[in-house]
Amino acid sequence: MLECEDRAARYLELTGLDPDSLRTGLGDPMILASALEFLANHEPDLIRAAEALAVTPEELVAAKDALQS
Repeated sequence: MLECEDRAARYLELTGLDPDSLRTGLGDPMILASALEFLANHEPDLIRAAEALAVTPEELVAAKDALQS
C-alpha cells in the first residue's frame, strides 16, 4: 500500500498517523483495520493490494471486518 507515495500520503492524512506511529502500530488491530478500511474505500487500491498479496479483494475486506469486530 505504501509503495505509492500519493497513496501513502493520503492514508497518513486521513488517519492522522505519521510514519513512526504507523510503524510502531503495525501490531495493533485498529491500525491494521484502518489500513484495510482505507483500501476497501477505493476499489483500485483494494484490487492492487490484493494482487500484490496474492489474495482476493474479498479476503482483504473479510480481514478488515474480522479486525473491527
